[in-house]
Amino acid sequence: MAINLSKGQKVDLTKSNPGLTNVIVGLGWDTNKYDGGQDFDLDSSVFLLNSSGKASSEADFVFYNNTVGAAGAVEHTGDNKTGEGEGDDEQVKVNLSSVPSSIERVTFAITIHDAETRGQNFGQVSNSYVRIVNGDSNEELIRYDLGEDFSIETAIVVGELYRHNNEWKFNAIGSGYQGGLGALVRDFGLEG
Repeated sequence: MAINLSKGQKVDLTKSNPGLTNVIVGLGWDTNKYDGGQDFDLDSSVFLLNSSGKASSEADFVFYNNTVGAAGAVEHTGDNKTGEGEGDDEQVKVNLSSVPSSIERVTFAITIHDAETRGQNFGQVSNSYVRIVNGDSNEELIRYDLGEDFSIETAIVVGELYRHNNEWKFNAIGSGYQGGLGALVRDFGLEG
């Protein structure tokens, strides 16, 4: 049975699931109806961070145009441009045992493509979540529903996998940003 987290909660992943190496990080959302006339295109991205909380290079930024990182240990399965339907809108596969030791945190974000141009923000998005699934058994291990706490933000760091005493844990972050993907990229040490 999955553990449901609240913002700020941290939970052990590999210690309580011995032998767990392959996980799927599923991200999902729904968009509310609004009068702007533009379609929503939400995107998930992954930042592979070192001990100082920064990406070492652009190769450590995994998204729909750079789908593989961490020497193949992290794979973004592609862009869903509509968010239609049930289940995960986008997924990232992570082989925990193959993540290079220089990467201490695998951070997951959701951004709204062209949010400023289209006049869109996370106040118009509902039912956002991140979940961790055992990649071998498809069992949902962890789920974090982000709730409706956002209004003007155009990017959200939803959570991160991180190393602690040679084990992997998950942190439910739920931190909103204005400035979209560019703000996140700069925050994590890359040029926007």
